[in-house]
Amino acid sequence: MSKLALLGGEKTIKVDTPREMFDWPIINKGMEDAAVKVIRDRMASGVGLSKEFERGFADWHGVKYGLAHVNGTAVIQAAFYALGVGVGDEIICPSITYWASCISAMSLGASIVFADIDPDTLCIDPVDIEKRITKRTKVIVVVHYMSMPADMDRIMALAKKYDIKVLEDVSHAHGALYKGKMVGTFGDAACFSLMTGKSFSIGEGGMLLTDNRDVYERALLWGHYGRHNEIENEELKEISGLPHGGCKNRLNQMASAIGIEQLKKYPGEMKEIDKAMNYFLDQLEGLPGIRTHRPAPDSGTTKGGWYACRGLYRPEELGGLSARRFCEAVTAEGALTSPGCNKALHTHPLFNSVDVYHCGTPTNLANLPDGVDVRLNDNDLPVSAAIHGRAFSLPWFKHFKPEIIDQYAAAFRKVIENYEELLPGDVDIVEDGSWGLTNRK
Repeated sequence: MSKLALLGGEKTIKVDTPREMFDWPIINKGMEDAAVKVIRDRMASGVGLSKEFERGFADWHGVKYGLAHVNGTAVIQAAFYALGVGVGDEIICPSITYWASCISAMSLGASIVFADIDPDTLCIDPVDIEKRITKRTKVIVVVHYMSMPADMDRIMALAKKYDIKVLEDVSHAHGALYKGKMVGTFGDAACFSLMTGKSFSIGEGGMLLTDNRDVYERALLWGHYGRHNEIENEELKEISGLPHGGCKNRLNQMASAIGIEQLKKYPGEMKEIDKAMNYFLDQLEGLPGIRTHRPAPDSGTTKGGWYACRGLYRPEELGGLSARRFCEAVTAEGALTSPGCNKALHTHPLFNSVDVYHCGTPTNLANLPDGVDVRLNDNDLPVSAAIHGRAFSLPWFKHFKPEIIDQYAAAFRKVIENYEELLPGDVDIVEDGSWGLTNRK
């Protein structure tokens, strides 16, 4: 009989893992009491607690301004507006990311140009960014994908060279460091989703960070009409009073109250997660067929809360075993995993053929000069096109409990050591990932 559980052998993980190892966010009495107080005080639609949360979040990152939003998607749209994105502009964004990183640029009349990712970091590739820059490029969207900080040194050098704004999407990397400096503090603005599944969670919400007063005030102008009294710029004052985006982006203060409590405890939780995940990956380091998706030790770069953590898969080292078959075998051992990541956005009809606003032409091309076409195929973005067969999800441990983590590491090792048993009948299916990553119950 095979040693592998998928083929009839015994499961590696024989005991039920306590829910606390994976449940997130960690709820405490402080969070519960804070939310209930907002309800009892009938202050859910106020701004006092939200301003306190903004100040605390900005201080945590060492930046001047924070502006809370109803969700992360609203933050990114507001940031595009605040950075001056408009009709005829282009933004550059990685094809492998959640759709909210870029789609709202089209609502401002801009076009989205996709760039490839680095196969080892899974973040936007600076070399490919430079290939996509034109005189119409207004913003580079940098996604610190799957909690891995992007190569900010090279990206910021490109931005300076071509005089382009940088927007950091930090929704996967709350609290992460790049060479000792917090991500979200490099670009002209940074955006954070704070929804339930994220590593810094307030239930639902988002945060804009910037050191630029003009960016902050333009974001207020876009969707925070109730706070236009904060605007100091005389030109913006003259046109204030109504939301320029027709949006109401005010954050519910129950979420703000939870955020204030999270600021107190998240750094400690992040430290525990980091210890657990590195302990787990240390046991997988050097095994054939997989690579650990994490920063080099002692580099000053970290993964913060390790949201949506992934492993890198190298099928050529395991006889061509598909990522799908590998993940099925590991899951059968009791360690739930799945192949792929986000689907490549450049393949979706929305960016290629859909006429959202009935302009008579695909919306992503509508405001480009005649003859300019930003649509790309898989040959243009080869890493993005192939990544779903070369990445897989990892258990996201919330606590350092070696006796449990050891079993999960053993499950991965067992499959790798016996991979040849999985080759007969394996079909190399091209993995297509999913448009979203959040698990729903």
